[in-house]
Amino acid sequence: MIKSLCIKTNNNKIINYLLNKLENIDIDNLYLSKKKFKIYENIIIHYTGENYNSYSNILSEILTDTIINFYEKSILKNIINSNYFYFTDIEKKKILDICLTDLSEPQETAIKRNHIYLSVLNYIIDNKSLVLDGFVNFRIKNYFVFLDEIVDSSVNSFLIEKEYMEFINLLKVYVASKPNMTGMVHLVYYDNESILLNSNREIIPVQDNILNAKYLSDISFSSNDYCLNTLLTILPEKIFIHLIDDNDEFINTISLIFDNKVNICTDCDICKLFKHDKLYNCVPHKKISTPHISST
Repeated sequence: MIKSLCIKTNNNKIINYLLNKLENIDIDNLYLSKKKFKIYENIIIHYTGENYNSYSNILSEILTDTIINFYEKSILKNIINSNYFYFTDIEKKKILDICLTDLSEPQETAIKRNHIYLSVLNYIIDNKSLVLDGFVNFRIKNYFVFLDEIVDSSVNSFLIEKEYMEFINLLKVYVASKPNMTGMVHLVYYDNESILLNSNREIIPVQDNILNAKYLSDISFSSNDYCLNTLLTILPEKIFIHLIDDNDEFINTISLIFDNKVNICTDCDICKLFKHDKLYNCVPHKKISTPHISST
């Protein structure tokens, strides 16, 4: 029994892509031709073999790839332009970039492919002709719903990032406009917590009174917000950040705000002391008074 499918499109790039994919699949008894009928260029596929499941699965995979490669970006742009028309072109481009990044994640890739693949497979089982543009616009509703959700999530991420950068820039201007109130400060970053030491290696009390936290944003960076508030109050000339663990968002925030005032260290005597104490599950900030840390 012959199984046939005629794929209709006038996009030459899609035609060449499909022909290349179909000509290189490892399946016997598959015959291809390309003809122009009235409106569309037509890729005509005839399958005369007996393994129809394998044929339909492979064809569905190829058409799924085609839709993702040639339609997805355009669909996202249309959703953004329709639902978020009030953003500037630059902002829309940033949102689109976030969408594409999110969609490249393995979980999202699997979800979107499944939506398209099932729609294609169900369609080609019962139909012999597929107008590609029409199929994309009217036959893959679940895929469109999924992309719509991705756009909404990306807009939220964009707005959070925008608020974050506005907050950073505001504080950068504040720091640049004020005289230094203190000299050198050490910031020890240890197990996602921060410890401030003055130039004599004495602990600086962190201002943790919410009523005095004038510089905190609505954005929650970490449990170290009050450390940031303290730094913005004492305005040090230099900040030596001692990284006992990996860099993260809080350290990036400090570096952005204080810019060239920041030096990051990972291997001085202070770093070594805290790394040693961490190795033996000690709590160094409870036992640092001042004298037992050698000076650098």
